[in-house]
Amino acid sequence: MREKLITLAGWVGAAIEPDDEDILITGVQTDSRKVKKGDLFVAICGEKMNGHDFIAQAVEKGAAAVLVSQDVQTNIPILRVDDTLRAYGAIAHGFRGKLGAKVIAVTGSVGKTTTKEMMAQILAAEYPTAKSEGNHNNHIGVPMSILEMPTDARYMVQEMGMNHFGELSYLTAIAQPDVAVITNIGTAHIEHLGSRKGILKAKLEILEGLPENGLCVWNGDEPLLWERRKDCPFRLITFGMKNPECDVFAEDVKPIDGGMSFRVRGKLQHFEAFIPLDGEHNVMNALAAIAVALSASVRPEKIQAALSVFRNTGMRQQILSHEGVTIIADCYNAGPESMEASLKTLGRYPTTGTRIAVLGDMLELGNRSAAEHYRVGRLAVPNADMLLAYGANADHMTAGAITGGMDVSKCKCFQSHQELAELLAVLAKPGDVLLFKGSRGMRMEHALHLYQQLTQRG
Repeated sequence: MREKLITLAGWVGAAIEPDDEDILITGVQTDSRKVKKGDLFVAICGEKMNGHDFIAQAVEKGAAAVLVSQDVQTNIPILRVDDTLRAYGAIAHGFRGKLGAKVIAVTGSVGKTTTKEMMAQILAAEYPTAKSEGNHNNHIGVPMSILEMPTDARYMVQEMGMNHFGELSYLTAIAQPDVAVITNIGTAHIEHLGSRKGILKAKLEILEGLPENGLCVWNGDEPLLWERRKDCPFRLITFGMKNPECDVFAEDVKPIDGGMSFRVRGKLQHFEAFIPLDGEHNVMNALAAIAVALSASVRPEKIQAALSVFRNTGMRQQILSHEGVTIIADCYNAGPESMEASLKTLGRYPTTGTRIAVLGDMLELGNRSAAEHYRVGRLAVPNADMLLAYGANADHMTAGAITGGMDVSKCKCFQSHQELAELLAVLAKPGDVLLFKGSRGMRMEHALHLYQQLTQRG
C-alpha cells in the first residue's frame, strides 16, 4: 500500500488536518508489535484488549498516524471514527477497489480451509496467486488479508467464515469477490441459525458482493443448493460426486497409495487426479478447487501436478507417526459432517492393530447437540474398535456407540485432557491408529501433545 492519509480519511469518513493530507501511509496494522515506519495503526477494541492502550508502542515503532474511537493524546495525526473495526473494513474495501486481482471467496460449513489451500496451490501453478493465511476469515482477518495482498497478484483466494446472519454480507462487501464458492451446507453453527435452511440463507449472503459478471461455484450434491441453482443470478458451476448432472464430476473414486484417486469429468475436460489425503470429503474439496481452476483456464496437467503434491495446513488431517503408533491429527474443528468423514478415514486406514477414536465435543449445535453426539457415537462403531470421548457430551457419544454394538469396556468418557492422555498412554500399542478430533474450543491437540509426552522414549 502507498496511499495518502487524505485518501484513507475519505474511506473511513474522518476529518483530517490540512497539513496532514499528504502523509504517505505504507501499511495498516491492528497489532502494535507489527507496526513498521509509515504504517497506520488501527486501535481496535476487542473482548480482551483495547488497542488504544498500545498507541504509544505503535508510535515508538514508527506509525505515521492512528485510527481511534476514543480520546487519545499523541504527537502523530489522528483519524477519529465511531467504530475502528468497521473503519478497518472500510479501508480494506477502499484498497480492494484499487487492486486488479480477481478475488475468490470460499465459504461452507466444513472444508473451507482445505479447499482454499488446494485452490491457491493450483492457481499458483499458472498465475501469481495470494491467499488468506491461517484462520483469517472474520471481521479482522478478511480486511487484513486484503490489505496484505501483493499488488502483482492475479488471483486472491479468501476464506470467509460466519456463525450469525449478516456476517457474510459484511465480509463480501469488503472483499468484493469475483467468484463465490460454497463447499457445503452442514449443521455447524445451527445453534445461531436455527436450521439448515437458515444456514443456507446465511451462506448465500456471500453472493451479495459479486459483480454482474460474477461466478458461483456450488456443491451440486447438496440438495438445498441444487434446488436453488435456477434462482442463481450469476453464472454457475456445480461440482459433485453423487449427482452426475454436476458440471465437474468425480467418478471412479477410490483410496490408493496413501490418498484418493479419481477421474474428473467436466465440460470439455476429462482427466485423472490424485490427492495425498484420505477421504471422499477431500475429493469434494478438490473438485471445488478444480472447478475454479478450470474456469480460470488452468491446464489439466497443472491441476494434476499441483494436487498430487498437496499438503494440508495447521491441524487438519495430518498423519503422524509416534513410537510405532499412527496418529490422524484433525484437531482444528469439528461438526457432524466432518466427524463422519474423519471416522470413515479412520475406518479405512490400514492397520495391524486397534483403531481408537479420540473425540471431543462438537460445539454450537444448540438443541441438536445430544442427538448429534449420539449419532457420532453410532458412526464410530463400524470405523473404530474403541471410543475415548472428552467433554460435556462424552456420555452421549459413548451411549451411541454402545447401542450401536461397541462393547461397553471399549467406550470411555473423560473430563480432562490429562486423564484421557494417561489412559491412552497405557492402551495404545505399536501398530494402532489413533484419530484425534473435536471442535476448536475442545483443544484436542493438547490431549495429543500430553499423550506424546507421556509415551516419548528416552
